[in-house]
This record gives sequence, structure tokens and C-alpha cells, in this order.
Amino acid sequence: MPEAPSTAPGLDTLGAAPILVASDVDGTLVDDHERLTLRTHVAVNAVRDAGGHFVLATGRPPRAVDPIAEQLDFAPLAVCANGAVLYDTGSGRVVSAALMSPELLETVAELVYRHLPGAGFAAERVAQGEHDSATPRFAASTGYQHAWLEPDTVTAADAEVLAHPAVKLLVRQPGMTSDEMHARVAPHLEGLADVTYATNNGLIEFHVPGVTKATGIQLAIEHLGLTGELRTAAFGDMPNDAAMLRWASMGVAMGNAHPLARGAANTVTATNLDDGVARVLERWF
Repeated sequence: MPEAPSTAPGLDTLGAAPILVASDVDGTLVDDHERLTLRTHVAVNAVRDAGGHFVLATGRPPRAVDPIAEQLDFAPLAVCANGAVLYDTGSGRVVSAALMSPELLETVAELVYRHLPGAGFAAERVAQGEHDSATPRFAASTGYQHAWLEPDTVTAADAEVLAHPAVKLLVRQPGMTSDEMHARVAPHLEGLADVTYATNNGLIEFHVPGVTKATGIQLAIEHLGLTGELRTAAFGDMPNDAAMLRWASMGVAMGNAHPLARGAANTVTATNLDDGVARVLERWF
């Protein structure tokens, strides 16, 4: 018999099982070694066995989602780049992408120059076929200090980084938290772009206005051909998850979640290291 879930308020009143489940990846679905535990693997498969749909919803680009999808027994749709990309992990095809134009990238960069002097830039790009090699996926300025390993980085001057359409612009400022960076920049955007973050380690990410994981999941629902009133569930842990946690019928924040994610959720489960996603899915499936 499965171990009982966290006793956080609301887990005893989860309601009916959802038709679609969306889950963030890092800090949510996987452990600190980027692996699904056996318990989580079984729980996700149970969603599919019951006739439900499971979608990944992550800040990762498509190229970094494949290692997660490969751990499942099926090829899920993936909402990538915080909602800017819908990716079919089975075919390796980018279904849709909301691109920031070079003009928008340059305008956002000028704002960053004013309010975060000394910050470094990187641009995440996509091609229709994610396994095509012609398009460099990650271009970073010489002043960009990576927050994680990016072995395929193309390094260039700021102007070159900003010169091609991108699904998101990453801005890195070591020595500051992402909370602090967001507070400096967000008040000045005035609808120009949306900004969010998936780590508090001095990194914020800009997108086309209106793009969130929630809008990405809605595109996934359309792509799957689902219609009518759907009961949905979403799991997440960081500010880039807040919009989808508010949007879902049942938004579940992890026990390790940022306060902004907790505030957007209906309830809180255990941490990602304690199978928080599985603990909730086991109540439904």
C-alpha cells in the first residue's frame, strides 16, 4: 500500500482525478541527480493507464528535455522554455514556438544595461526539428557566467547574441539573487516582455509578452485534441510555475517551493526528494 502523502492542508480534499497532469521537471518531478524515482515513474504511468494525459512543463529547452522523457515509458508532449515552445519528444519536432525578435531582444537588453549593469546575456534558440544541427541552440555573450553546464555554447559579442530570434533571453548576474534581479527589472518592462525565473541563483529569463507555462499547456491541450471542460492538475516549485499553478484546477506546490509558487497553489505536497508528485498522483490514480 502506498505511503500516505504529506499532510499539508488541502491534500485530503483533492477532488476528482484530473484528465491532464502537467509537471515541472527540476525541483519537482526529478531528484537532485535529474532522475525519476521508481515511485514517481510508477505514479506517472498510472496517469496514462487510467486514460489521462501527462505533459512536462519546464523552463528547459527541448534539447534538455529528452533525457527526462527517455526515463518514461512513453513520449510526452513537453511545454519548454517556460511556455514558449511546445515540443513533441517522440518525433523530436518543435510543434510551435513564440519567438522574441532581434528588435525585442535589443530593447530588453537596453533595459537590462540600465538596471543590471555588468550582467551577461544568453539566448536560447530552436529549430523546427530539434535534432537538426544547423541552428546553434545556446549563444552566450563573453560576459555570461553559466548557472549550469552548457557544453554546446556558442560564445559571441552581445550584438551577435541578440541578432537572431530566440525563445528566451537569459540574463545572469552572479552575486545577486534572482529575486533581487527581478525586482530591479520587472517594474520597467511595461508590457514589453515577460520575465520570470526558475532558480534564485542570479538568473532571470525574458519571453514574448503573455507567454507562461499556463499558455503552453493550453496549446498542448489543443494539440492533443482535448475539448470541453477539463479537470487539470499542475505541479511546480518556482516563480516560473506560478501561472500554471493558478490556472490548473488543482495547483500543487512542492514542499521545497519558492514562496511565490506556494502562494499560487491550492495545496502543498512533500519535496521532490520525498516523491511529492507521486504522493498526490497516488491519491487519484
